[in-house]
Amino acid sequence: MAEKERILVIGAAGQVGTELVLKLREVFGETNVIASDIKTPGYEIFEGGPYEILDVLDVKRVNHIVSKHGVKQVYLMAAFLSSTAEQNPGFAWNLNMNGLLNILNMARKEKIAKVFWPSSIAVFGPNSPKEKCLQFVVTEPNTVYGISKLAGERWCEYFFEKSKVDVRSVRYPGLIGYNSQPGGGTTDYAVHIFYQAIKKGSYECYLKADTALPMMYMDDAIRATIEIMEAPSEKVKIRSSYNVSGMSFSPSELAIQIKKHVAQFEISYKPDHRQQYAETWPVSIDDSFAKNNWGWQAEFDLKKMTVDMMQNLKMI
Repeated sequence: MAEKERILVIGAAGQVGTELVLKLREVFGETNVIASDIKTPGYEIFEGGPYEILDVLDVKRVNHIVSKHGVKQVYLMAAFLSSTAEQNPGFAWNLNMNGLLNILNMARKEKIAKVFWPSSIAVFGPNSPKEKCLQFVVTEPNTVYGISKLAGERWCEYFFEKSKVDVRSVRYPGLIGYNSQPGGGTTDYAVHIFYQAIKKGSYECYLKADTALPMMYMDDAIRATIEIMEAPSEKVKIRSSYNVSGMSFSPSELAIQIKKHVAQFEISYKPDHRQQYAETWPVSIDDSFAKNNWGWQAEFDLKKMTVDMMQNLKMI
């Protein structure tokens, strides 16, 4: 990346956006990374570099911010996630779809040079393979979030094929981190459980004990995000979205690892509406295309992730 090239992160106050901004500023310099969101973020993001209040649906404002800061790369992280999207389908579709189209159109008009947009394992549905789900399979999602992500993948590939927009994407599994609270996803139990284990010594899980899902530690997710953006263009051969994999586990398996750090920890189960979403998703993901094309490789497994989460949360 050129020395003066500026990066805009939209959705910087969210679970992934927060950690992404911190890492990007560490790598590329504080003044080169402009954080933005519709709300004021935490102190570290707000004070650590340029910050703008920004609604991605406000095209005029987006154009102004891009021009003002000389932005050349956009990481579009703003979205309604799986559980919250089901509660407000119309707004979720508007934000998830039109927000993406606004940025892709700006890139088509050469106002920005490169775009990252995250997809999700939610693009898979009940007819997708459950084990080692491949890159190219039947998707057929049956949630608002999944439908919007699948449509977004098609738009990304369309803009690349028709207009040569340099857009890049990965399908995030469930994400686990300690720097910010999750934002309404079905896999969020895997973050909440750590907070409750330390605070209360117990946790009531909204998924069944044996509901295994693909997960990824936030450090790996942020690294995958930056690595695909920094990869040479010719190595990014899939312009819809890449499968990326970290680990797969169930709530009961995670609880066993937590008990090694909090001996009195107890988990109970009270499945709710999120169980039906989880049951439509794969248990594990095949990410061989990401490995072969641009060298992706996860570093954290369940044990290593649990150790790191517990160590960091106990210091907060």
